[in-house]
Amino acid sequence: MAQWPVHATITGPVVMIGFGSIGRGMLPLLERHFEFDRSRFVVIDPENKDRRLLDERGIRFVHEAVTRDNFVDLLKPLLTNGGGQGFLVNLSVDVSSVAIMRLCHEVGALYIDTVAEPWLGFYTDARLTASERSNYALRQQVLDARDALGAGPTAISCCGANPGMVSWFVKQALLNVATDCGIETATPASREDWARLAQKTGVKGIHIAERDTQRAKAPKPMGVFVNTWSVEGFISEGLQPAELGWGTHEKHMPPEGKRHAFGSDCAIYLMRPGAGTRVRSWTPTAKAQHGWLITHNESISIADYFTLWENGAVTYRPTCHYAYRPADDAVLSLDEMAGQQWQPQPASHILDENEIVDGIDELGVLLYGHARNAYWYGSQLSIEETRRIAPYQNATGLQVSSAVLAGMVWALENPKAGIVEADELDFRRCLEIQLPYLGPVIGKYTDWTPLEGRAELFPEDVDKSDPWQFKNVIVR
Repeated sequence: MAQWPVHATITGPVVMIGFGSIGRGMLPLLERHFEFDRSRFVVIDPENKDRRLLDERGIRFVHEAVTRDNFVDLLKPLLTNGGGQGFLVNLSVDVSSVAIMRLCHEVGALYIDTVAEPWLGFYTDARLTASERSNYALRQQVLDARDALGAGPTAISCCGANPGMVSWFVKQALLNVATDCGIETATPASREDWARLAQKTGVKGIHIAERDTQRAKAPKPMGVFVNTWSVEGFISEGLQPAELGWGTHEKHMPPEGKRHAFGSDCAIYLMRPGAGTRVRSWTPTAKAQHGWLITHNESISIADYFTLWENGAVTYRPTCHYAYRPADDAVLSLDEMAGQQWQPQPASHILDENEIVDGIDELGVLLYGHARNAYWYGSQLSIEETRRIAPYQNATGLQVSSAVLAGMVWALENPKAGIVEADELDFRRCLEIQLPYLGPVIGKYTDWTPLEGRAELFPEDVDKSDPWQFKNVIVR
């Protein structure tokens, strides 16, 4: 685009925690789309390998880790410097989202993050049960904080590509499927209306179905975990229990499946890591594929958002989970780590835009079980398109950073919403902001089901009465 639109003005300080692959990618988007006081823009990170990008722009850099002990003394003066309403953009790992939300509420600053993150040590704390160290538990902490804090400055929880953008895709995809199935409907106006539309359309479940085909110029060396986004983040998610929103159509609880003893009971977890759990899914480029059931916030929040209650009982809920096939180098990295009893490699590396030969990150939502069988809707962003429109990131990163951009615009336009999830934002407005950065966004129907080609060589215990039972989806 010859002229990028300025969407909003940030009247107070801008504080960004974390300057990894997503933080770098946010930099040009912030500069393009917001008016702000550059002298009050501060970036905080424990590493300084990309500090030159900030130094050449005259942006202040604080080379320090944000911890449980220092976060108030470090952040409060920055967020209240010079008046106006500050905006904290949390793109870090090992920094408690809830703690920072509470501080922002106290000082009147806006807030956004891409994941409900805990303090360092949470994921490996042997004192916690599998349920207590789940994404379900982390989300519940955010919901508890919302109830405790009440009204106040907007704080958007989990607003990246996924979680985040995919919740907006679900709504658009549901409208498309309803129309194509001959169901006349206006855009739902409430959470309950959305759930009733999903029920009426016959959606049994949703895969966050992703295939990353970005290829590196050099092959992955042994002893290095290579990925197209945060290695720390991926390993942390991968070593949490596999989790999924649990739909009302499901008839077979997995043998290792467990329910939580708190919260809305909208999800289950498996007594094995997501990085060791594969599921059958489908994307337009790869067609049928095996992905990993990596735990993600959206698996829980989407299932919860589309739940119908009547007289205290759940009458409808879709199953929802991630089905992620990462870049080939990440697949090899996962396999290597699994062979070492889930001990991470001694070194890690994130592929930047200059190291990738070609490929796309095909990220979307697969709505299944309705009259048209299954419908994938999402982004097919290529590395070539990414290089053309936004520096300092690959295709995976741009899908995340552009979703943060959309969430920030929504927060500035709705500054008194309190703590909200991405599912609750205006999906049309957010996609309007984000679409210029997503490459082709398409919808595709498929006749594929998880039973396709099964039992021809090796008979399996499947449920033929309903192809879309999770029993048929999970890979044993």
